[in-house]
Amino acid sequence: MTADKTDDDSYLDTSYWNGMIKMSLSRLFILRCLFEEPMHGYAITKRISELTSGCCAPTEGSLYPALNEFQKKGYVTSESRTVNGRERKTYKLTDRGEEAYRTGLEAWEETAEALLEAKKELELSG
Repeated sequence: MTADKTDDDSYLDTSYWNGMIKMSLSRLFILRCLFEEPMHGYAITKRISELTSGCCAPTEGSLYPALNEFQKKGYVTSESRTVNGRERKTYKLTDRGEEAYRTGLEAWEETAEALLEAKKELELSG
């Protein structure tokens, strides 16, 4: 097999691209949810799933590390409460987190505009 040829057709598979998009956007959608209101982890995942029709809902294995990183860097705070005998940690966006959310939206807006323009060019050429 040469460097130019491969048996891997992952770039031809929509699920590959959806996975890449999901990984890239999940942190932005976490901030989006917390911009709406303080939430606990399960509510964040559920809300992201609603917002993206299931496309970008993070798994528990990716949600909590992202929330911990956001908290460590001052983008979110958390408060623990006991609800029905279970401890629930509710996360809240800080002013710094809101600034990060706005910055992320601006960056994605630029990217989305470029992608839409590329799609128009592709449609015109074909």
